[in-house]
Amino acid sequence: MPHPDPIAITLTREPISARALVESISRTNSGAIATFEGIVRAERRDDGVELTALDYSAHEGMAIEQMALLRERASKQFEISQIAIAHRLGHLTIGEVSVAIAVAAPHRGSAFEACRWIIDTLKVDVPIWKKDIWADGREEWTATT
Repeated sequence: MPHPDPIAITLTREPISARALVESISRTNSGAIATFEGIVRAERRDDGVELTALDYSAHEGMAIEQMALLRERASKQFEISQIAIAHRLGHLTIGEVSVAIAVAAPHRGSAFEACRWIIDTLKVDVPIWKKDIWADGREEWTATT
C-alpha cells in the first residue's frame, strides 16, 4: 500500500516529532534517511544570566514559500527521494525541538549532504526570527543560528 504524500513543509505551534517526519518520507527505494533536530539549548550570557526560552516568529506565507523552494532546490541538487521540514513558532523552552528535517535517499552520503545543506540554507534564506528570553526578563532578537 503506498504511503500518503509526506508532510513536506510545516510551520507549527505544536511540538515537532522527527519520528513522524521520518515515517512520512519512508519509502522502499530509500537506503538512508538522515535527520536533523534543532533543540533549544541551555546557555548563559557573559554576565552569567541563563536563557529560559525562545520565541520564534515568521512571515508565515513567505517562510512556507522559501521552505518549499529549499525542498525543490535540494531535490535537484542532491540524489534524494523525499524531504520533510518542520519549524516551530511561538514560545519554546529549553530542550524543545525548534526545527526538524528528514531526508530520504538511495544512499547515505546524499541524505547527509542534503540534510546539512537544507538546515544551513534555511537559517539564511527563510524569514523566521527568534527572540531570546533571559532569566532577568531581558528579551533580545537574535539571528537563528
